[in-house]
Amino acid sequence: MDHASDNKDLQPINLLIVAQSGRLEYEALILAASLRAESHDVAPCLFIAEPRPEGAWQGHDTALSDAGREVLEWLGATIIPFTAQHFGASYPHGNKIEALQVLPADQPFLFLDSDTLITGPLQGLDLARPSASMRREGTWPVPPLYGPGYDAIWRSLYDRFGVDFEGSMDLSQPDEHWERYLYFNAGWFCGPDPVEFGRRFLEWSRALRDEPGDMLACQSLDPWLDQAILPLVVHSLGGGRPDKAQARLDGDLTCHYRKLPLLYACKDDRVLDRLEHAVAPNRIKKHLREWEPAKKLIYQGKGRDKIRPLFDRDRLPSKEQPIRNLLRKEGWWLV
Repeated sequence: MDHASDNKDLQPINLLIVAQSGRLEYEALILAASLRAESHDVAPCLFIAEPRPEGAWQGHDTALSDAGREVLEWLGATIIPFTAQHFGASYPHGNKIEALQVLPADQPFLFLDSDTLITGPLQGLDLARPSASMRREGTWPVPPLYGPGYDAIWRSLYDRFGVDFEGSMDLSQPDEHWERYLYFNAGWFCGPDPVEFGRRFLEWSRALRDEPGDMLACQSLDPWLDQAILPLVVHSLGGGRPDKAQARLDGDLTCHYRKLPLLYACKDDRVLDRLEHAVAPNRIKKHLREWEPAKKLIYQGKGRDKIRPLFDRDRLPSKEQPIRNLLRKEGWWLV
């Protein structure tokens, strides 16, 4: 047996999420509880970046509640306040870009959106190879009828920031098909050094926001700015599409559920069992019940009793919007 390899696999990983008052606090509680429930031997180091109510969040109540902070710390999280200077309330997705500054430098990291459930042990992943989630749809860019097309738009970004374009493409996909071009969901991403990753992510995101350029004149960057820049950062650092082990973050090891009603509508019983087991302890339940979606769907059982019968999980729509529409129609779009 290769004991050196075993020890390497059990090294702690630095896991980062962002949380602030309101929905993100309760989602962070679910994530932290599920991380504890699924961790074996060596638990990941969970860092929670908390934006201060200053800088780009000036005038907004961003602080975690005292009760939420207490439970998160009891679950092993380290909460680190930071000041968002560039995005904040005008573009909350920018929190994940600026929050990378709170992590230790020169150590591989994994960022997760707060609306993520841990469904398996995270030890043994190669986080030093930059990558990100492939659980995405062709949401950006949206080429106008008379051009420019996907190739021209993506090439302009790679050229602008001095990143190799040709090596980023999946040549098994046809020209001008959106999957030919490197595109991620920013629900998870990883890399070898959060400082350098964050520096490029921030610098290039600000540049694109401030001066989109003629090629992007018809493109919306809100909320897609982070996902437009993420492929460039990943590829510039020597990464790309997830390898076989990293791909397990898109289902086997994590569940990016987005909204709690969607989890009950779409996910299999294994995921629901893990969720409900993780948040069953009284200390977690006492605080999480204050959030209406958790109170009704998890603790009152209405997620299983009311939402699940609405959907055939073997024949779900290929797009998420019809699922959301039915949940709204039936009065179960609780967020």
